[in-house]
Amino acid sequence: MDEIDLKILNILQAKARVPNVEVARQVGMAPSAVLERIRKLEKQGYIDGYEVRLSPQRFNRNLVAFVTVQIAPGESEVEAAGTLAAITEVQEIHFVSGNDAFLLKLRVADTRHLGQIIRERIGSHPFVRSTHTAIVLSTYKETAQFPINQKGR
Repeated sequence: MDEIDLKILNILQAKARVPNVEVARQVGMAPSAVLERIRKLEKQGYIDGYEVRLSPQRFNRNLVAFVTVQIAPGESEVEAAGTLAAITEVQEIHFVSGNDAFLLKLRVADTRHLGQIIRERIGSHPFVRSTHTAIVLSTYKETAQFPINQKGR
């Protein structure tokens, strides 16, 4: 990976739908050469995919909550994660240090919907020891982007 690849990745990370011709203009290369580099970056696993970010408000998904799920001793982390991942309202699952717990990010319609998901789809599983919920009141930044450079810092 060289500086041009990094420039291409930064451009695509900022706006994945930017036309290839515009990327080529910004890096000073022919569009065909840029397309070849992008395909190579995809093949090498630097680019996982492309997503459309939908407006949660337009789909009645106004409430964000973070739920800590502590699993019972002896339960399989992998199996529990798979079960939780099947819940469509769960956007992220992280196994975090501390009390053998998952940190889940959920996006739901309202507190009634959140309560239903926690009671019926999360808390009802035998691997769940306890849950703790934090409801987001305001979001000031939410992104999947991260800074990239040649040194990986």
